[in-house]
Amino acid sequence: MEKFVIKGGAKLFGEVGIQSAKNAVLPLLAASVLTEERVEIGRCPRIADVLNMVGILGELGCETHFDGDTLCIDGADAANHEIPAALAKELRSSVFMLGSVVSRFGRARIAYPGGCDIGLRPIDLHLNGLRRLGVSVTEDGGYIDCTCSRLRGAEVLLDFPSVGATENLLLAAAKAEGTTVIRNAAKEPEIVDLQNFINRMGGRIRGAGTAVIVVEGVKKLHGTEYTPISDRIEAGTFLIACAMCGGGIAVKNTEPENIASLLHKLREISCKIRAENDKIYIECGKRLSPKIVETSPYPGFPTDLQAPMTALACVCEGATVIVENLFETRFKHVPELIRMGADITVRGRSALIRGVPRLRGADVFASDLRGGAALTLAAISAEGESVVTDLRFIDRGYSSFEYKLRALGARIRRVRI
Repeated sequence: MEKFVIKGGAKLFGEVGIQSAKNAVLPLLAASVLTEERVEIGRCPRIADVLNMVGILGELGCETHFDGDTLCIDGADAANHEIPAALAKELRSSVFMLGSVVSRFGRARIAYPGGCDIGLRPIDLHLNGLRRLGVSVTEDGGYIDCTCSRLRGAEVLLDFPSVGATENLLLAAAKAEGTTVIRNAAKEPEIVDLQNFINRMGGRIRGAGTAVIVVEGVKKLHGTEYTPISDRIEAGTFLIACAMCGGGIAVKNTEPENIASLLHKLREISCKIRAENDKIYIECGKRLSPKIVETSPYPGFPTDLQAPMTALACVCEGATVIVENLFETRFKHVPELIRMGADITVRGRSALIRGVPRLRGADVFASDLRGGAALTLAAISAEGESVVTDLRFIDRGYSSFEYKLRALGARIRRVRI
C-alpha cells in the first residue's frame, strides 16, 4: 500500500497536459478483439485500469506491448472466450468485453465485473440488449455465459441512457447481420470516440452523440491506428484543483466543449475561464458558492466530477447543495472531508455543504477513484499536513498524478507504507 504525504497551502501555477481518456481507451481495447489485424492506440495512459484490460486481452490470446506511449494489440491468435475472475473483478469495464468476445468467438464467459464501490451498477441493460441481438445469456455461480450462433441486428430501447450498455451494444452490433438501432443511447463523448474508432476499422455506425444510434453490421473489420480523445475528467480535476488552491493554470490537450457543464459552474464561483483551441486557462481567487450541483448523464454535470466538486464547495463562501442522481453511495469521501474540517450534511442522494474559510490537514483514506482524487485536492488546499492512504484507487484513473500536481506547485510526495 502507498500513501500521499501532502503539505497544503500552495497556490497552483503553470501548465499541465491531459492523458487520453480512461473511459474512452477501455472500450477501444475491447473493440480491438473484433479484428484479427493489428491495432495501435496512441497516447495510451499506463493506469491500473488500462493495464488490467491489457491483462484480459492477453488471457484471450492477444499479443500486446507498448511502443513508447502507443499500445499495440495483435489479436490474430486470440482463441480464448473466458475472462478470468481475478481480472474481471478489478474493473467495471471488463463487462465491455462481452459484446466483442461473443461477436468474435460466438460465446463469452465472464465473472461479474468489479471496480469502485460507489453503489449498485446492475448490468441488466447490457444483458437484455445482447439478448435482443440473439445472444443466449445464463447467469450462474457469479459468472455470466453468453452464446450465439449468429448475431442479428435489432431495435433496442434502453430504459436508461447507460454508457456501458450503449458501448457494449455497439461492440456486439458492429459485425451483426443486418441493422441495429439503439434508442435512448448515452451521448457521452466517449461513445462518439468508440463509433469513430470502429468506423476507422471499417464499421458503419452513425448517430453517436445523439439519443439514436444506427449500426449497419459488416462482415469484417480491419486493423487501424487511433488516438483517443483526451480525458475530460482528468482535465476537470486539475481545473477544480486550481479553483480550490487559487492561482492560475493552463490545461492543455483537452476539448473544452466536453466539460462545458463544469466550466459553467467554475464561472459561477467567480473563476476566470478562457478556452482556446485545446487549452483551458483558469484563474481563481475569491470563491463563491455554486449554490446547486446536480449530476446527470452527458451533457449534464458528470458524476465522476461530483466528489472533486464537493471538495471545492467546502471552501466556497456560502452553502451548496450537491445532488447525486446516478449512484446511490457516491458520498463515501464525505466523512473524510469532515475529518479535515468540512461542514457537510448528507441526506440520501443529497449533500448540504456550508463553506469554511480553510480545510485543515488530516489523515484520510481513499475508498474509490474520484473520492481519492477529491481528498488529494482537499489536502493540497488545506492548512497543514495531510496523508491520503490507499492510492490503488487513484492509480486506476490518473497517470503520474502527483508529478503533475507537483509541477504546478503542490507539495506532494508518494510514500510506500
